[in-house]
Amino acid sequence: MIVVETLQWDHHPSLKAPIMLCAFEGWTDAGGAASSAATYLADHWRAREFAAIDAEEFYDFTSLRPQVRLTSEGNRRILWPQNRFLAASGPSDHDVVFLIGIEPHLRWRAFTDCVTTVASSLGVQAVFTLGAMLTDVTHTRATPVRGSTADKRLAERFQMARPQYQGPTGIVGVLQDAFGSVDIPVGSLMAQVPHYVPRTPSPKATLALVDRVCELLTAHVSTSSLLLASAAYEREVSEFVASDDDIASYVRQLEDRSEDEGSVTPEAEIPSGDALAAELERFLREQGDAN
Repeated sequence: MIVVETLQWDHHPSLKAPIMLCAFEGWTDAGGAASSAATYLADHWRAREFAAIDAEEFYDFTSLRPQVRLTSEGNRRILWPQNRFLAASGPSDHDVVFLIGIEPHLRWRAFTDCVTTVASSLGVQAVFTLGAMLTDVTHTRATPVRGSTADKRLAERFQMARPQYQGPTGIVGVLQDAFGSVDIPVGSLMAQVPHYVPRTPSPKATLALVDRVCELLTAHVSTSSLLLASAAYEREVSEFVASDDDIASYVRQLEDRSEDEGSVTPEAEIPSGDALAAELERFLREQGDAN
């Protein structure tokens, strides 16, 4: 059961056929790409916060410490870890609900109950979790974004791969299971970040996720700042790679393999552009008719 105080509503927005996007800092946020992509879209679509999950129940504050900030008047203010729900109206035929936060340490089932309660109460039609993982790709090629879903309907309609991974999972994986239990279709969009630059923010992966979401929703945002940041990222990483012969040789091997095989395997590739968006519209319309 959810403790009422844990899920804090400011108001209940009235939304049009909403799609939810979820992103968390933490285990599946390599290069900060997923949380940055969700924040970028929320800012550009002027999303407004309407609810939050209280941090008290879900974090070990000795591991993730609150921050002290001084206000313009010189007063101290404590900033706690945040998991915020925001809503944006009209970037496409669907309104968008964002959950942007930090992977919790504790009580994951109670945490996911909060999230599915919000989604159900707002009539969310589908959910896409955003993530980024470190893998053997190169910074000089386009960032691959892989799609997967355990939902048979999404898998068939959007040619998204059925998950093959077995092992430890993060909050994103637990959320996908939780949405399935309340019959809300959920898919994953996962950008791939070069593992040889693990602690470097990746605007290139952020851009790839932003582009995928916009294709899915037939929406648009200006990405000029991300394009500039991506060019600078590629230049700076190339300089780092050139300074180490072993890494430079390894990156050349990755580039050769990418040219031979393609950077995204066919079974994991997400349809892009108009075909993907049109399929989403048909899928959601059919879901509505079935209900």
